[in-house]
Amino acid sequence: MPDGEKNKNTDSLNIIYSELLKNKADRNTTLIALGGGVIGDLTGFAAATFMRGINFIQIPTTLLSQVDSSVGGKTGINHPLGKNMIGAFYQPKCVITDVNVLSTLPRRELSAGLAEVIKYGLIRDVRFFEWLEDNIQSLVAMNLDLLIEAILRSCQNKADVVEADEFESGIRAILNLGHTFGHAIEVAQGYGNWLHGEAVSAGMVMAARLSQSMDWLSDKDVKRIIKLIKSAGLPTKPPTISVEKYLELMMLDKKTKDGQINLVLQKSIGEAVLTNAYDPSKLRQVLESSH
Repeated sequence: MPDGEKNKNTDSLNIIYSELLKNKADRNTTLIALGGGVIGDLTGFAAATFMRGINFIQIPTTLLSQVDSSVGGKTGINHPLGKNMIGAFYQPKCVITDVNVLSTLPRRELSAGLAEVIKYGLIRDVRFFEWLEDNIQSLVAMNLDLLIEAILRSCQNKADVVEADEFESGIRAILNLGHTFGHAIEVAQGYGNWLHGEAVSAGMVMAARLSQSMDWLSDKDVKRIIKLIKSAGLPTKPPTISVEKYLELMMLDKKTKDGQINLVLQKSIGEAVLTNAYDPSKLRQVLESSH
């Protein structure tokens, strides 16, 4: 399958279905997703829907997929109007992770994965955030021992949240820190022009600034967040998108209810909440001033 978010669509999904049907696959067939997050999401959704469900195994080959998309059972495809809008919760039979494949990644892809690693420190694990501050340069330099620790701690954080809320009816939403902003960036720019982790990193800074406007984060906190994200080789500012376009795309987010954009914001470094108790004018200010 071709890589990239632009290929996570119905056309690619039908290629998988066609191959399964041509080869007379049945309900005992097992699909193997060998690749990054796009391959994992696509293969998982094919497995969830072919013959109403067949087994699949995840073998993630990017840092982002190893710490995030291969864990938790979210599968799906993109739509031209919104990211991950079509999908299902469907768990793989197992996830097999080999850290050695990370040496094949372009530096940009490694950095994109670190965005999701940083997210776990921000949403629920302040000690992990502090550990990342101390070790970010070595992680960027591909220290495998430290990458293994970062992957294990990230997966444990995600597993704990998913175990408490598998179908995202409550606390699991905190895993989407930066994603409402980030998905809007990805759609507005065209899938693949900004990597998912790059868009999320800019989104986490925007969420931090909105949290600061609510007196939840201090200026020092925001500077620490920006410094860590920059040190990971990630953008801290989004591309130029009009405020109205941002709001239009953010309204498509799955957390939106009754016309209100719900956002994951930070009460502190290490504590995140899903809320709509923000001042809409402050959100507009953040969107206007982020460029």
